[in-house]
Amino acid sequence: MATIEDVARAAGVSASTVSYVLSGKRSISAPTRRRVEHAIAELGYRPHAGARALASSRTNVIGLVAPLRSGVDVAVIMQFVTGVVTRAREFDHDVLLLTQDDTGGLERVAAGSMVDAIVVMDVEADDPRIPTLRALRQPTVLIGLPREPAGLSCVDLDFEAVGRLGATHLARTGHTDVALVGSPPEVMARHTSYADRVVRGFREACAEHGLRGEIEPCEPTPAGARHAVDAVLDRAPGTTGLLVHNERALPHVLAHLAERGRAVPDDVSLVAVCPTDVALAQSQPLTSIDIPAEVIGGVAVEMVLSRLRGEQPAETRLLAPVLTERDSTAVHEAHVSP
Repeated sequence: MATIEDVARAAGVSASTVSYVLSGKRSISAPTRRRVEHAIAELGYRPHAGARALASSRTNVIGLVAPLRSGVDVAVIMQFVTGVVTRAREFDHDVLLLTQDDTGGLERVAAGSMVDAIVVMDVEADDPRIPTLRALRQPTVLIGLPREPAGLSCVDLDFEAVGRLGATHLARTGHTDVALVGSPPEVMARHTSYADRVVRGFREACAEHGLRGEIEPCEPTPAGARHAVDAVLDRAPGTTGLLVHNERALPHVLAHLAERGRAVPDDVSLVAVCPTDVALAQSQPLTSIDIPAEVIGGVAVEMVLSRLRGEQPAETRLLAPVLTERDSTAVHEAHVSP
């Protein structure tokens, strides 16, 4: 079994330098850190967890706060969780999942030194957890963007750009009456960051392109989808373009459009905001804006561990959205030149 001295010899450094790389107690240059990490990987070196924790006052555990609130899509949440856990494992860290919807559990875990760093999901625009997070000694990264992110590290898909991109795509294909079928009402009422930002971007693009735009929250059930589609078409019967930001409602929206005699994409073009696998699993492959949940989870881990090592100040990273055209959108007939 490899020892710390073996790693030091392979990397051409002292054993104490290897220890500092493992503990993060001192700043080590990036080239030296890479040599040590390469030697650790090559030799399969694994310090004893108990000894490592005693030496470094670290647990090698990341706390992941993922409250299971009403209205959230657990399947998509688990994609974020998978991204966090997979990337953490690559850095030899475990993940402690916290599902409480309050600050009490967060404070207990942080005060008890159970975790080295914390990643927080399901962030609201004015999130009540922010003051607690600002006061913690552990570095924290938010998957989401609060209204006032100054001094916080945040990563997410640029959901405001998502709303703009979806509406702009419909505008460029000739649709003038469009609608956003959005998150469940309780998610919108909590002003969950991603939902608010999609709405803001959608409204901005509608104003920019002169579109008539409706916004309708949607429960992720057959009845909820029927209500949302009916509400949109009753208020704006000429609607020919939909942006749907509600993964669980998608099959029900498609089904009710068919019940109302609106064929996709001949009568109504539909752009979905969802992970690619969800878009491809519907009754027809949907034009979609991908939610790269696992990638975002992995980036959150990289950011929080960089902060733990003192290598990175607070920053916000927003991933640019990507739209992939498939079978659910088409040029609106009124837009086709004779």
